[in-house]
Amino acid sequence: MFGPPGGSVNDQYRVPKPKNLKEVPKYLSVLLGTFFKRMLYIVKLVWEASRPILFVMAFMAVFNGVMPVIGSFIGKDILNSLAKAYNKELESFQIILALLIFQFIYLLVNSVVNRLNSTVIRISGELVSNHIKLKIMEKAKEIDLASFDSPEFYAKMENANREAGMRPIQVLNATFSIVSSVISIISFIVVITAIGIFPALLVIVVAIPSTVINFVYRRKNHNYVFRRSKDRRQMSYYSDVIVNKDLVKEIRMLGLSDNFTDRYKEVFAKYFKGLKRLILEETFWNIGATLLTTAVNCVLFVMIAKGVFSGEFEVGYYSLYTGALTSIASGIGTLITTTASIYEGTLFINNMIAFMEQKPSITPICDPPRDVTRGVGHTITLENVSFHYPGIDHNVINRVNLTIEPGDTVVMVGLNGAGKTTLIKLITRLYDPSEGRILLDGHDIREYDVKQLYDMFGIVFQDFGKYAVSVRDNIAFGEIVRDIEQRDIEQAAARSNATDFINKLPDKYDTPLMRYFEDNGIELSIGQWQKLAIARAFYSESDILILDEPTASLDPMAEQEIFNQFDELRSDKTSIFVSHRLSSATTANKIVVLSDGMIIETGNHSQLMNAKGEYYKLFSTQAKRYITPVDENDVIADNAGDNEENGDE
Repeated sequence: MFGPPGGSVNDQYRVPKPKNLKEVPKYLSVLLGTFFKRMLYIVKLVWEASRPILFVMAFMAVFNGVMPVIGSFIGKDILNSLAKAYNKELESFQIILALLIFQFIYLLVNSVVNRLNSTVIRISGELVSNHIKLKIMEKAKEIDLASFDSPEFYAKMENANREAGMRPIQVLNATFSIVSSVISIISFIVVITAIGIFPALLVIVVAIPSTVINFVYRRKNHNYVFRRSKDRRQMSYYSDVIVNKDLVKEIRMLGLSDNFTDRYKEVFAKYFKGLKRLILEETFWNIGATLLTTAVNCVLFVMIAKGVFSGEFEVGYYSLYTGALTSIASGIGTLITTTASIYEGTLFINNMIAFMEQKPSITPICDPPRDVTRGVGHTITLENVSFHYPGIDHNVINRVNLTIEPGDTVVMVGLNGAGKTTLIKLITRLYDPSEGRILLDGHDIREYDVKQLYDMFGIVFQDFGKYAVSVRDNIAFGEIVRDIEQRDIEQAAARSNATDFINKLPDKYDTPLMRYFEDNGIELSIGQWQKLAIARAFYSESDILILDEPTASLDPMAEQEIFNQFDELRSDKTSIFVSHRLSSATTANKIVVLSDGMIIETGNHSQLMNAKGEYYKLFSTQAKRYITPVDENDVIADNAGDNEENGDE
């Protein structure tokens, strides 16, 4: 469901190594094809972010390629003029002055243009990074909820977020830098041919070892970082959890800071050990290649110095030719390292390509999709529905058959892990069943437009969202497409019993919540947050209300008042509740009892109490806690009874 079939995140982007010499041409062809595909993807990203960036980069590639050659010729002419002046062969200082002015203009233009280029690169980096972040956010809207349960998905997302913001502009900038280097190298080779082609060829040949070293270790570095994705996520988690404002109280009281710090150190030590070994190995080989290059340059410089000493050419040509050889060597070095970094960058871009190419499976199975009829009652039918999470063999929902009629008030009860919340996720099509099907008004739920389907539900999850925005916005998120009307916001707050605490806040409905962004942000209690989450459900003009443990953090009186409000609100609407407080089930016309992912009982309160089955046990146990006077012996007896009942199950 998530990612490449039968492999890890980047398997479909890896090029298999050749098994014999016959496969080498095909291997190189596929490698180059993959490389150019990645490069085109990067160019497309930058083009989408800002088209002028590419034109500026192209201009700078030519400019930076030509300017070093111009500078070398200016330096040559200045040295020759000074030598002639020293030997009394040049009587006028005007020629030298003109050359110095020309050099000053050259340096000024070069400096200003490169400064402007640096500014453009910085601005373009921000634009491209922003564009890619938006693309990732847009893609995240399409991705199935099930993907967020997959460690492989998190590897994709972590790598995409970590690399995508900086890599594209770096790779493209490096690519144009190669163009500059090629222009300079070719120009200096033309210059150096005045003393023979052999020196230029020799400089190029001795650069080959560095080329091999850089490419080999860029590949090794990429493979190592990719394999260690889990280590990086662990380090990020351990470092973040210690400074998490929602966990800091518990971490401080339980003394967990040292524990998580030690865990971080342990993972870092393993991660750094392999990375350090790669860095040291690469450095060792590069030092050897540098010694070889230096020795060759030394011999060539001596040959050129002999030419000057013998009067074969003027002293300025020593500067020109040695500068040309140095520039060819450094240009090839830049070519090698830059090409290797581009290669490495394109490997990392695979992370983003893999993430962006992930296809959602929660899509309509027919085209065009079926429209959801709004403002009417709906029938939901589950036929032999089973479900297991990806990577887990056993089912968490087993062969469930259930029909929910228009106007039904359904309460799902059962012990923790019975499958209640998972069943809600299936009914709302956050997941698709592994087996069986779910019908909405007689049609497969997969035939409907997914967004219209989601809009049909007003839902409060057990792990409801707490958003760092104003009180008003937190409630209005219940139906974001509606124009915000203060009267509707206040009405929703009143129905969830949130009005009293909201009116006591400094800015009432305009009060910012959570101290993430604003100094005057307010931290609410979990019960107050839950009332806001319920207000979101009241604010929603939905056809079906679903509440997954909506009142777990509220006292019994507040809970009862909210259920009374729900009774008024739902009128002929279908309502589905998940609750551990079975007092909320007494008014439901359909109670569904789940155990190990299966429905073991259905009926109303009276029917199930008379049946004296599992519901009877659960309800009686809870009722006894409220009615029987509590002392130490009662608690011991209750706990023993609970253990006995859990053992029976």
